[in-house]
Amino acid sequence: MSSHPKREGQRAVRSRRRFLGRLAAAGTAHALFRHDALARSLGAGRDAQGDSAAELACNEDYWSQIQRCFDTDRTLINFNNGGVCPSPSHVLDQMIRDLRFCNELPAYHMWEVLEPRIESVRRALAQQFGCDPEELAITRNASEGMETLIQGVDLKRGDEVIVTDQNYPRMLTTWDQRARREGIVVKPISFPVPLRSSGEFVDRISRAITPKTRVIEFPHITNLSGQILPVRDVVQLARRRGILVFVDGAHSFAHFPFTRDQLDCDFFATSLHKWLLAPIGTGFLYVRKAQLKTIWPLMAASSHMDENIRKYEEIGTHPAANHNAIAAALAFHQSIGAERKAARLRYLRDRWAKPLQQAGGRARIWTALDDDRLSCGITLVSIAGIEPAKLSKHLFSRYKIFTIAITHKDFSGIRVTPNIYTTPREIDLFADALGQVLARGIA
Repeated sequence: MSSHPKREGQRAVRSRRRFLGRLAAAGTAHALFRHDALARSLGAGRDAQGDSAAELACNEDYWSQIQRCFDTDRTLINFNNGGVCPSPSHVLDQMIRDLRFCNELPAYHMWEVLEPRIESVRRALAQQFGCDPEELAITRNASEGMETLIQGVDLKRGDEVIVTDQNYPRMLTTWDQRARREGIVVKPISFPVPLRSSGEFVDRISRAITPKTRVIEFPHITNLSGQILPVRDVVQLARRRGILVFVDGAHSFAHFPFTRDQLDCDFFATSLHKWLLAPIGTGFLYVRKAQLKTIWPLMAASSHMDENIRKYEEIGTHPAANHNAIAAALAFHQSIGAERKAARLRYLRDRWAKPLQQAGGRARIWTALDDDRLSCGITLVSIAGIEPAKLSKHLFSRYKIFTIAITHKDFSGIRVTPNIYTTPREIDLFADALGQVLARGIA
């Protein structure tokens, strides 16, 4: 006797729902949810409204909803989010839609329809950072913003600039070129990692200052070990002496919570394709209004733009789709919240790093784990007797875990940077892999 067609249809629907549920539980159904990523994130946030960031950090029901907002290949484990991060699916979709729209009639759709929307992006980013929109330029990355500052400040032969030997290499190269070309003096300082206290860093900066010091440039958080540095303390120290401070925030914005006023800085640049999860090739440069005339643009702008933040956006033809999709990435970030994101990143870090640190032995953690003011989602680990590059290669070839080797004159290791789409299972696999290396070495 044949089944009733209506009942067969109902069973088929239930079967499909069970199938999708199993896929979601296995972490392989991400593409199925791509179009409702933001709604899913907002819904999960409403469901967890009463939970503190610390309580929510280990709530896998909540974070599994966030994980489904990404089209990630779960056969690979990406622990190099410190380089560049994948965007949530809806952010990528918006950028692609705008690229297709632009391609229909580029000269009109790009310049007349899409490009003016940059002002909405500017307002949204400025509100998040806590500054006036007229102080924030949309750039392609932190390097562009920092090079605008480094190349744009007036200096004369003999003027001194203080940097650290843990600054991003591109910034050090830019200062070196100015030194070779113009005769300025670049003075690098060193500092231990992890720092014992923020005051130790400020003391080292203070001791390097002379009457000839004009600029101090350093990262908000280092890309090497994830050391968070005391921006506000250095800014206040420098401002009393009339010294400018350039803050490289490539890894800090949308990584952990802060505002412009909390930093008290006059200059700040960041990449948005890192922790904000915006499309590749997006960033911003902040310059306080009173300082706009002190920094020349990287590419020439007319004199009537001397006090217009948009002079730093005069870079020629570029796609509007990339920077307009920043708005979608920012909305996603805000639906989670900076405090929740930072707490989750620290939870994922501590899940593997603290047991390894407590076990002692050949493994060494170069990142401060016990003070949230000094670190967040970036961790550096080394194993005595194993070169970082070889360890990184072993982890990828054997376990498909992607990390990056870091080498500095004072320390080395592999940098581990999970993100909010990372699962505890992936963290545990990494911990087990390190355990195997400690027990048996690498082939």
